[in-house]
Amino acid sequence: MSYSTADSFRPVTLDDVRGAQKMLSGVARVTAMEGSRHLSQMVGAPVHLKCENLQRTGSFKLRGAYVRIAGLLPEERAAGVVAASAGNHAQGVALASSLLGVRSTVFMPKGAPLPKVSATRDYGAEVRLHGQVVDETLAAAQEYAAETGAVFIHPFDHPDIIAGQGTVGLEILEQCPEARTVLVGIGGGGLAAGIAVAVKALRPEVRVVGVQAAGAAAYPPSLAAGRPVSVENPATMADGIKVGRPGDVPFRIVGELVDEVRTVSEDELSAALLLCLERAKLVVEPAGASPVAALLSDPGAFEGPVVAVLSGGNVDPVLMERVLRHGMAAQGRYLAVRLRLTDRPGALATLLGVLSVVDANVLDVSHVRTDPRLGLTEAEVELHLETKGPAHCVEVGQALREAGYTVIG
Repeated sequence: MSYSTADSFRPVTLDDVRGAQKMLSGVARVTAMEGSRHLSQMVGAPVHLKCENLQRTGSFKLRGAYVRIAGLLPEERAAGVVAASAGNHAQGVALASSLLGVRSTVFMPKGAPLPKVSATRDYGAEVRLHGQVVDETLAAAQEYAAETGAVFIHPFDHPDIIAGQGTVGLEILEQCPEARTVLVGIGGGGLAAGIAVAVKALRPEVRVVGVQAAGAAAYPPSLAAGRPVSVENPATMADGIKVGRPGDVPFRIVGELVDEVRTVSEDELSAALLLCLERAKLVVEPAGASPVAALLSDPGAFEGPVVAVLSGGNVDPVLMERVLRHGMAAQGRYLAVRLRLTDRPGALATLLGVLSVVDANVLDVSHVRTDPRLGLTEAEVELHLETKGPAHCVEVGQALREAGYTVIG
């Protein structure tokens, strides 16, 4: 299965996806389908998690990258391949190329997380750091392709890529034939398009719902306009779906076959990542948690059984720490307060005693005495607290006020 530039807009069919599945046999894992009792209770119907975060390289991207590179002509393979990515696509291209004996060069932004850069090198790619944002990195990769003759491997805008990602859809129907709704995150649209091709061809009554981060939601305005349009300065923690413009090839498929595209907030993404970690014991990146975020946002909107595709688990540890705190704050389980007190011996111990009575766990304390805004006998204290939920946050604030403290933030 190979496509030239001239027929890169050829429709992707069920036969293409089935051909990709045969090609990926022994290469990509058939990832697990895990039930979630917590989400099932919330939705009122069975919810299953399709764990592409446990795929080789940590995401679904290996599937499409392998099919695309395997379909190259011998002279194209000899020229090598080049890609641009901040993480998941980079690793997928690197491993696929190594397995097929093809030289690969991957351009990554200078600020790409070190674990992702290291993993891409370990999978066999030559990594070049260029630009501060992915658009600059993409331009550099395309320039390299033009200069060297290397084949540019697009992350989502090619039929082979879509066919490879569509194998996730075949597995979903094999593992959960009774599924009524499939939720999948959308960035450029390759995964959603591929899943929709497979699912709708075999089970047209199954509802396929795409999920985008609200700060990088290019599909809703594009679908309304009937053509891909760009979102200026997309902003979201979910870098795996942080794409400013839909791909031309997947856009047509999504417009035809995907039933709905929803958006989720950063708070919902954080809460979803936290839920996957705590309840399902699964490490999932924010983009991979977007289908779970949609369930949290509107649990009654989906007919079950529901399959939520966890598309990846490559989350930078530094980002993970920030996101977990954000998620805890969104759920009322993390509280930051600033207050002023009289600066005298034992004052801080007295304050901590008040918090102990209401069972608030103190994570961090900052004690400032030298701010010019403070009176001569005043000190300002900033506290980071672990709490038990919104009601407990209210209880903590009330206890502080009843003890005579003025909370200023």
